Amino acid sequence: MLSRLLWGVAGVAGTLLAVSVVSFLLVALLPGDLALLILADAATPERVAALRAQLGLDQPLAVRYVQWLGNVLSGNLGYAIHSGESTLDVILSRLPVTLELIFLTQLVALGVAIPLGIWSAYRRGSAIDTTTLVGCLCLLSTPAFVIGLVLIYVFALNLQWLPATGFVSLGEGIGGNLESMVLPVVSLALIEVPVYLRLLRSEMIGTLQQNFIALARGMGLPTWRILLENALRPSSLNLITVVGINMGRLMGGAIIVEQMFALPGVGQLLVESIYQQEYLMTQGIVLFVATMFIFINLLTDLVYVLVDPRLQRDGEH
Repeated sequence: MLSRLLWGVAGVAGTLLAVSVVSFLLVALLPGDLALLILADAATPERVAALRAQLGLDQPLAVRYVQWLGNVLSGNLGYAIHSGESTLDVILSRLPVTLELIFLTQLVALGVAIPLGIWSAYRRGSAIDTTTLVGCLCLLSTPAFVIGLVLIYVFALNLQWLPATGFVSLGEGIGGNLESMVLPVVSLALIEVPVYLRLLRSEMIGTLQQNFIALARGMGLPTWRILLENALRPSSLNLITVVGINMGRLMGGAIIVEQMFALPGVGQLLVESIYQQEYLMTQGIVLFVATMFIFINLLTDLVYVLVDPRLQRDGEH
């Protein structure tokens, strides 16, 4: 377990270094003068010169990177040019919304996909299995924003059961918070469900053909116990991988849904920073999201050991 953790940390360190270089070059290599791009119509020779000196644009590229990396390692992702706010503070103020969206999306998606995937594998070839697979194909071919528009039309405009846009924080009430999150969560979850369901179904079909499953049946164990205790666990490793990757992807990939439903999350912040030409904040957001994605993948790798202790024993040999 310790060696696995050390190798994971070493890999994360190398990946983070590469991500930092890409994030830095994302802004450093913009065509034209960055100071002019930021100041736009407010640019004067004096202000441009002052901003260039403030950002260190008069330094060689390598020196600028080292200085920027030192600031990042100390927790300073830069400041918004127009408001003067700390990039890290702004990201952290928006992060709870995105994390709640990701958590609820995965909870709903897994809550639907796991039981349906198990039942489809157990009843392979049945009418339920066929219907489920057809539904998965339909959902896989439908973008999240299309599902979101349909949900808004049906449940917000026609039935008026749920709000179309807006966000209510947990501090303002749990009921209002969950009500404001239903449509965006369902919009994303319906895209995740077919991926998880088909993967788990495929793994479960293979597992149910193993000898230890036949032994469990010969021992007279009830079907539900065989499916949940004997078959689900060894069939869930690939599912954990995909869930981990999707959680990292949703950190920055829920931009359209956050914009559509006016959720003040990190995705919406990224769009706002681009529109407002806050390039330094955009740089900080990209680095933060990429870092979160990497650490989520490391955590996913460690969860493997908890799900399948054989991996821990393999690492000790």
